[in-house]
Amino acid sequence: MYDVAIIGGGPAGGSAAIYTAKAGKKTAIIDSNQGVTKRAMLYNHYGITEITGPNLVETGLNQAKRYGAELFETKVTSISQTSEGFKLETEAGIIESKQIILATGFLTDLAESIGLATKPGTEPRVKTIFDVDAFGKTNIEGIWAAGTCAGVSVHTIITAGDGAKVAINLISDLNGERYVDHDVLK
Repeated sequence: MYDVAIIGGGPAGGSAAIYTAKAGKKTAIIDSNQGVTKRAMLYNHYGITEITGPNLVETGLNQAKRYGAELFETKVTSISQTSEGFKLETEAGIIESKQIILATGFLTDLAESIGLATKPGTEPRVKTIFDVDAFGKTNIEGIWAAGTCAGVSVHTIITAGDGAKVAINLISDLNGERYVDHDVLK
């Protein structure tokens, strides 16, 4: 049983996974390789002169794995609630988790099937987003959303920041106190 299953391995999901895994939460990242970032060339990402989308995604996922996150390269086919959290059926098998972060970019169909509230998107080509509060919580306890599917701008720097924000809020919720993660120079 994972503490957190993150569906989507792009900037929002990868960033969330860095924080949850580094905080000691057993983290699964489930990525179906459908993210639009893998087709991007980035010249506007703070702190990086230029980087390809595939390199940005790979670097982020490697950071998360360095802290113990496990990557499953498969597609989630259904989500159901259990007494302890959620059962995610994937094309490669079952993954169980206490919490879920949806970081599915443009894709909302799967989660709509379990009753998550949605609303019209505001970004070009983003038709539907999850209706989340300021912390990233959806209308189903234990399911959070981050990035484009949660209504933030499609720019990678913004979706990555939103993934980090939602992860910090989730960790704080699980710990019962505000979580802060600051590394210092040695």
